[in-house]
Amino acid sequence: MKRLVIILNIVLFPIVIYAQFDPQIGQYMYLPTAYNPAAAGENDLMKVSGLYRLQYTGIENAPQTLYFTVHSPFVIGKTKHGAGVKFLNDTYGLFTNRAFIAQYCYRLKLGNGYLSAGVDLGVVSVGFQGDSVNLEELNSDYHRTDDQMIVKGEQTGTNFDMGLGLYYSSSKWFAGISYSHVTYPSIDWGDYSTIHLRGTMYVHGGYNWVVGEQKKWVLKPSALLMTDFAAWDLSLTALAQYNERWRFGLTYRPRSSVGILLGMDIISGLELGYTYEIATTRLIANTYGSHEVYLAYGFNILRPKRNNKYRSVRYL
Repeated sequence: MKRLVIILNIVLFPIVIYAQFDPQIGQYMYLPTAYNPAAAGENDLMKVSGLYRLQYTGIENAPQTLYFTVHSPFVIGKTKHGAGVKFLNDTYGLFTNRAFIAQYCYRLKLGNGYLSAGVDLGVVSVGFQGDSVNLEELNSDYHRTDDQMIVKGEQTGTNFDMGLGLYYSSSKWFAGISYSHVTYPSIDWGDYSTIHLRGTMYVHGGYNWVVGEQKKWVLKPSALLMTDFAAWDLSLTALAQYNERWRFGLTYRPRSSVGILLGMDIISGLELGYTYEIATTRLIANTYGSHEVYLAYGFNILRPKRNNKYRSVRYL
């Protein structure tokens, strides 16, 4: 509904629009660099990750999100750092939201883990397929379809983007806070329309709880709060891991959905995850649910390998 309102505003009142465009993902605990640059190089692992989300299947022009990230640690003298890149391709309705971001963070040893401060630097591109709007349906005594201020044709704008983040990770727990679109990028579509991207704050964290004498079970609760201070979204996840390989659990968004998470290590360092969510709102009558697939490979590049197990706060 929120995105429908934004579309109508752009078509009918295309002067200045404020919008929050950051997509939501269900497997946020596996892809922290998607929203926090300070997670780059986490646990001394180089990691290549991809995530694809198809939201609200069954609804025409439903949101589709593709994330691709690569990040790695590196050392300068006695100091540790992290760097990476991320690519986002997000489509919903007549909108496209693309971003190409370079990431850097400084990592400081603190207690049993590392405290990192990071920055995102890159470009964001927002497009609108105005030629796909049926203007005849919008025609009325108050709106003329030949109005020059109505967005027509395919429009795309690009601008510089920046984000900041703090992140702490140890063998037992992780926590972070970040803020995207610090520069509040303005995207111009022609002479009459400008869209301003709102900044989004992310607060996230999780914990590892080993249970059983044989220590084969690990419970991994986590949470992610995202807000642009006009609206908010909260994700709560209860995940269990067995024998350092199999993962399954539940996810819940109080305002929108409930779902299941499944995952496994295919081979050492190569992991696969899947999430299925169903709406808890009136959308349940019009959609078959949301699907999300995650695939990643991580390996150690800073110290000799004693084994190839991927061990982090999420893969103990």
